[in-house]
Amino acid sequence: MSAALSPTVKAEVLAEALPYIRRFHGKTIVVKYGGNAMTEEKLKKSFAHDVVLLKLVGLNPVVVHGGGPQIEQLLAKVGKKGEFVQGMRVTDGETMDLVEMVLAGQVNKEIVELINQAGGKAVGLTGQDAGLVRARKMMLESKDSPGVRIDIGQVGEIEKIDPSIITTLAGNGFIPVIAPIGSGSTGETYNINADVVAGKVAEVLKAEKLVMMTNTVGVLDKNGNLLTGLTAKQIDALFADGTLSGGMLPKISSALDAAKAGVNSVHIIDGRVDHALLLEIMTDQGVGTMIKSH
Repeated sequence: MSAALSPTVKAEVLAEALPYIRRFHGKTIVVKYGGNAMTEEKLKKSFAHDVVLLKLVGLNPVVVHGGGPQIEQLLAKVGKKGEFVQGMRVTDGETMDLVEMVLAGQVNKEIVELINQAGGKAVGLTGQDAGLVRARKMMLESKDSPGVRIDIGQVGEIEKIDPSIITTLAGNGFIPVIAPIGSGSTGETYNINADVVAGKVAEVLKAEKLVMMTNTVGVLDKNGNLLTGLTAKQIDALFADGTLSGGMLPKISSALDAAKAGVNSVHIIDGRVDHALLLEIMTDQGVGTMIKSH
């Protein structure tokens, strides 16, 4: 907290957090970590601090991360250009090898180290560990030619999630950090959209909240105004009129599925705000868009 805050203000902030700590004690919070919060030093530190604080006050944070910018950097180094269809990365065999290197190696271990440095006990996982994420090949339906399926390579959709490794770790004081890679029935690996993995993990764990960190202030209408509370019906209308597109598509779809499947609330928040996670979970104000099932 900034030194500029008076002791009275600090006390008020702590007092405001108390009912939330009480209400969410022992509950699971799944956090999709991505965007600027993942690349700017100050934001990386504040994210790690927030996750450790949530664990210390009795919540069970589970982190699922992406790694888009880092994957792009490595692809550029080897002379490959990233290609996307409907917000999903086209992934050939060579790209999949690079995706695994970046997500399971570099990015996952960096996040684990950040949380450990902040005083937590983080453990890195991919969907391959303990059969956490079983996947199958995803075929996208063409927008222009209904019925035509598009092959985007080693991109997976989730068949099944076995959360036992997560619950074992969380129950023993650890913070699971999950890279969105799944394995197929014959051992092949699949790149899975991190928003989708976060949504499904939240569903299976019956999480209290799913919090998705993004590079926007939340879901915006056509005039750029923040939409703070959305229902399933309103979201369908936003899809229909084209307000939601690109990278927001898998994010909002996953958020909506999670809300419908029993996750109490789903929040899309601005990861460019310092301590956005604590602000969203522990204060009256909150930051971003909340999605409810109906």
